[in-house]
Amino acid sequence: MSFSTAISGLNAAQNLLSVTGNNVANANTTGFKRSRSEFADVYNNSITRVGDTVPGAGVKVARVAQLFDQGNLEYTENSLDLAISGEGFFVTADSPENTNTRFFTRAGNFSIDKEGYVVNNLDHPLLVYPPNGDGTDVKAGFSTGQYQPVKLSTTQSSPKPTTEVNLKFNLNSKDLKTVVPADFKPADATTYNWSTSATVYDSLGNSHTSTSYFMKTADASTDPDTGAVTPAQWEMRVYLDGQPMTTTPEAITPTFDANGNIVSLDGTVPAADATTPPVLSFTAGGVPIAGANNLQLTYNLARSTQQAMEYSTNGLDQNGYPIGNLTGVNVDGKGIIYATFSNGDSQVMGKVVVARFQNQQGLTKVGNTDWTQSMQSGQAIYGEAGTSSFGTIASGAIENSNVDIASQLINMIIAQQTYQANAQSITTENTITQAILNIR
Repeated sequence: MSFSTAISGLNAAQNLLSVTGNNVANANTTGFKRSRSEFADVYNNSITRVGDTVPGAGVKVARVAQLFDQGNLEYTENSLDLAISGEGFFVTADSPENTNTRFFTRAGNFSIDKEGYVVNNLDHPLLVYPPNGDGTDVKAGFSTGQYQPVKLSTTQSSPKPTTEVNLKFNLNSKDLKTVVPADFKPADATTYNWSTSATVYDSLGNSHTSTSYFMKTADASTDPDTGAVTPAQWEMRVYLDGQPMTTTPEAITPTFDANGNIVSLDGTVPAADATTPPVLSFTAGGVPIAGANNLQLTYNLARSTQQAMEYSTNGLDQNGYPIGNLTGVNVDGKGIIYATFSNGDSQVMGKVVVARFQNQQGLTKVGNTDWTQSMQSGQAIYGEAGTSSFGTIASGAIENSNVDIASQLINMIIAQQTYQANAQSITTENTITQAILNIR
């Protein structure tokens, strides 16, 4: 009996050494989770072997437990390096065609394969929730009941024609020059006071120049009898590539109050108690464009001013863009993947699927820092990063192994000493046995 008890101790020590050695070997493996040998004592109970004086029969390995505590995050310069800070696993598929065979991993070192799929180093594609709609508006949400590989488009981004122009400007109230609108000529700067331009795009992605001209037609005046102030009068005209655009209303006459803030586009000052907000936008169009749809531009002049400072463009943006090439991929903390293009456009490609388990220690190890679900782990609970008990996603980071080398070296010493002690037990038992055999 003593021999078998000591042999069980040797086997246990060997298991501890093997588990410790595996932990040490994977100290630099991304997403690796260390294991721990757990032992239980052995008793052989029977009718003839019952009592307080019966010794144990040795030790056995109860299980090799996986420890899923968080590893340190190492930040990289690769936007497709992902790490989960908190609970959850990335979900990958066996192939783009077979998404029902799934693996779960904490290793987020992803890249793009030759077909444009985001894959790990085993060529397993990352699964995401597809976006609703065409992917241009993240507010449309995601189809969280669907799981599909994310594939980046290698084609160019389609152009978007300009429909809105937001222009915020200041007109110099100190300018004493007035002009006659009938004499206006875009090529003659003496026929207007100031101009500003914006680049806009048609349906083919071609750029055009939209220029706004401002003419001061009358100075501000004060009625000597009533003290009523008549603000300075201005007229605005819009041209596209040197051709006049028709506007609605037909005459754009921006009007400002005594504080210099724009209050209307029709030359009138609203009453002080007016409850309806002023309309500070107008449409411009009517210029034919060869091979493309005509541009219909809505100009918004809100927050423009007429004050005692130089003419200036204080804000100018428009919502169109030309054809663009793919320049990069970004992932935010909620796992939303964006493809960015050289024209400033971005498209939502999907939202990273994360999963957790009621008993993650029951997951089946399949190697390569991958796990699969089992009867012990229970069914995967799928969700979204940053919601419920799921962790957030860090882009440009990977999760290092959670192995502590110092503690593993101590375990190796303990395993060595345990092995030597059990070997010594066998030597002692052998000496006793030899003494018995030598009795005459």
